[in-house]
Amino acid sequence: MIEELLLAVAGAAAATAVYVGAAARVVKQYERGVVFRFGRLRGEVRPPGFTMILPAVDRLHKVNMQIVTMPVPAQEGITRDNVTVRVDAVVYFRVVDAAEALVRVEDYKFAVSQMAQTSLRSIIGKSDLDDLLSNREKLNQGLELMLDSPAIGWGVQIDRVEIKDVSLPETMKRSMARQAEADRERRARLINADAELQASKKLTEAAHQMADAPAALQLRLLQTVMAVAAEKNSTLVLPIPVELLRFLERATPEAPRPGPVPQAPPAPAPEPLPPIEDLTGPSVDPSR
Repeated sequence: MIEELLLAVAGAAAATAVYVGAAARVVKQYERGVVFRFGRLRGEVRPPGFTMILPAVDRLHKVNMQIVTMPVPAQEGITRDNVTVRVDAVVYFRVVDAAEALVRVEDYKFAVSQMAQTSLRSIIGKSDLDDLLSNREKLNQGLELMLDSPAIGWGVQIDRVEIKDVSLPETMKRSMARQAEADRERRARLINADAELQASKKLTEAAHQMADAPAALQLRLLQTVMAVAAEKNSTLVLPIPVELLRFLERATPEAPRPGPVPQAPPAPAPEPLPPIEDLTGPSVDPSR
């Protein structure tokens, strides 16, 4: 009798151990458990820790509640100003309702990925190239709103969307480089012209000041000569006022202008040669 009782207790303990082993589940801290009983969703979501289900009746699905980092493949599109670009981004999202994420959508990660690619192409078509390059914060906010609207019904919350890189064609890069170079050259010329204007104003004021005190001009001339001589130059250049040169030019008497060159008298005609006597015959006059 005692042996049968012990066997019954041992069998019950074994059955209980098997049942507990089949029904016991552990939900991690970053997970939530969703129970389906006969394919029907139970109302409560199991919190982290140890939990029990009915074997062969309940099915426990664990949903990760951590933030998921999903890269969006590079999307090629045409901007509003007809420039072909290639843009890639990254999406940060997390599940806020484990039951909705399992019931509302088949695969919430794939759904978020496809929605991110579609929204990114839409943002490219609605934006200008300058906005993609310099105003990314506004585009990130618009992309986040486009993703968050449908994702909230799936039990998913979009935390952040970032545009990582914008690839441009080589021809567009060269055009932008030339544009930037021309803009820098324009600014340099404006700065140089402004400096010349300010210098001319200061020189005008200095000229008026020296006109009132002629000795100041002489002192300035001596200072310039001293500055040039201090550099151990072998040549010293002394500036001469233009008025002095004009005064010397007026004081110099004018030289007489040379008259016409006299022509030489014509040469006299040559005299005729005397007749040559022919020893063998009569004389012959060579002029004939």
